[in-house]
Amino acid sequence: MTTVRTSERLAQLRDLMKKNGVDVYSENLSHPKTAINQNTLHQQTHEEVYMFLHPTTPSVRPNINLAFISGFNGSAGTAVVTHDKAALATDGRYFNQAGKQLDENWELLKQGLQDVPTWQEWTADHSEGGKTVGVDPELITAVDARKLLEKIKKKGGSTLKAISENLVDKVWGKDKPAKPQEPLRVLDLQYAGKGIGEKVDDLRKELEKKKSSGFIVSMLDEVAWLYNLRGNDIPYNPVFFSYAAVTKEQAVLYVDASKLDDAAYKHLHGVVKVKPYEAIFSDAKTMGDTLSASIKEGENPASKQKYLMSNRTSWALSQALGGEENVEEIRSPIGDAKAIKNGTELKGMRECHLRDGAALIEYFAWLEDQLVHQGAKLDEVQAADKLEELRSKKDNFVGLSFPTISSTGANAAVIHYQPEVGSCSTIDPSKIYLCDSGAQYLDGTTDTTRTLHFGEPTEMERMAYTNVLKGNIALEVVKFPKGTSGYALDALARQFLWQQGLDYRHGTGHGVGSFLNVHEGPIGIGTRVQYTDVPLAPGNVISDEPGYYEDNGFGIRIENIIMVKEVETKFKFGDKPFLGFEHVTMVPMCRKLIDATLLTKEEKVFINEYHAEVERKTKDFFEGDERTLAWLKRETSPL
Repeated sequence: MTTVRTSERLAQLRDLMKKNGVDVYSENLSHPKTAINQNTLHQQTHEEVYMFLHPTTPSVRPNINLAFISGFNGSAGTAVVTHDKAALATDGRYFNQAGKQLDENWELLKQGLQDVPTWQEWTADHSEGGKTVGVDPELITAVDARKLLEKIKKKGGSTLKAISENLVDKVWGKDKPAKPQEPLRVLDLQYAGKGIGEKVDDLRKELEKKKSSGFIVSMLDEVAWLYNLRGNDIPYNPVFFSYAAVTKEQAVLYVDASKLDDAAYKHLHGVVKVKPYEAIFSDAKTMGDTLSASIKEGENPASKQKYLMSNRTSWALSQALGGEENVEEIRSPIGDAKAIKNGTELKGMRECHLRDGAALIEYFAWLEDQLVHQGAKLDEVQAADKLEELRSKKDNFVGLSFPTISSTGANAAVIHYQPEVGSCSTIDPSKIYLCDSGAQYLDGTTDTTRTLHFGEPTEMERMAYTNVLKGNIALEVVKFPKGTSGYALDALARQFLWQQGLDYRHGTGHGVGSFLNVHEGPIGIGTRVQYTDVPLAPGNVISDEPGYYEDNGFGIRIENIIMVKEVETKFKFGDKPFLGFEHVTMVPMCRKLIDATLLTKEEKVFINEYHAEVERKTKDFFEGDERTLAWLKRETSPL
């Protein structure tokens, strides 16, 4: 993890700002680790896009323009540049990383800390005196553009100017990587569980309820899910560059036709019309003009059926449709439907996590043997490569779901650390080892974190690990009434750390896609206010991953994937169903790091039952593998 020198790049950007009449310029990468919002890759217009050049974050690829101009390659951040200053805003997961990667040109805005301005506030403050703020309209949502303009006006700034040609692109020039052109694959019904005709019909029913003219889809994973297609344009995520539009009359896929083979055309035939990827903006303008003309011809404005768009769609696409006059921004009904897995998808999640758990168990047994018994010197990348090799042998394996976080000692305290060849550390068996990893399978997506110790952990490490484990258990065993959000459950996972005056600077849980993005909205467990919008529901698949990180010391995280289900309770207050969780991750906890004196009787029973289940369900994978069987038996033996 090295510091990037940015003086020359900033000087070129500032020259372009002057030529475009802009005093402040923002390169935005919006909310991290959820579905990918799209517009065009060469413009870096996804609210978050995964690294296709040199992936350096765990599950999302950073906006490569943001990394290019600032040097920071985390998955969440916004750069704001004036003629004499530059600021980078990011959240607590990346304070450590950003501090190491930014050079002296940059001010780090640690979002969420007291008295630290948001990037919008910093931007507005520097627009005082009638200055103009410029943005790429494909890099900011329509909602955020309106809010930013309001802040600019309140501070005495001039306006928010849409710069159609991205200025960082111009600084980068011809050296910027070309947009990928990977072929698509049809996701068979045996994995999808629901056909595209049924999905389109369900969406049309929602449009009818809302009296809408149609829905424009700009989220890449939503297009993939709606049409049961998968791609490979963005490493680790089986999505592809596309848009979709669904009206009463037709369903359209906007995609480069070269990506489609005969099987894909046959799959779409009779349900979905294919148009060129670039046609979305001209079609949107035509749709908007037609809708506006219908009012001018005498229709009652009150009966106008607007087009629906996700509230994460770009300002540019919203304007192409005619702006607020023709567009209603809502939480995407496709995102809501996608988050509730059907029976086939839930079955796939159980099965792929079982195979994935077996790969992890074999890996940890191998790693311990290499480090402790063989005395091997392995670096973090070599270890991660071995894990990928083991996963790749499992049925239905497609690839990793994010770059593996293989981290030893102090590196484990960097929440989204990823080792790099030539600069990573040699794994030290006398220190904590944190491994956060996952894979894409045809029948599901996995994400598991385990923290291990191959030597003798300190008292602090055992205390912290055990309290993280207690929080992990507390969240999994809770029962809650229907209508409860992940926001309301977050404190359950933190409570034992709080009692020690400890905490962690990341959410507790994120939604997980079904052979889609490993981080999927709209659900989540954490303190983000948006998690209050969507209650958890049966069929949701979500992570449970509390942690603790001591800068320059060690890091701990325990992550299981859990699925929401309806549960039985003695009573049913308010005649509401009650919900709970089912775990699907099948990997033992680290016995050396558990301080059993800190556990209640109920927690010990839970751990013992979980370990017995892991041993029972995975042992058949290791027939003839004495090393792995011995490791599994030891790690799953009762407390």
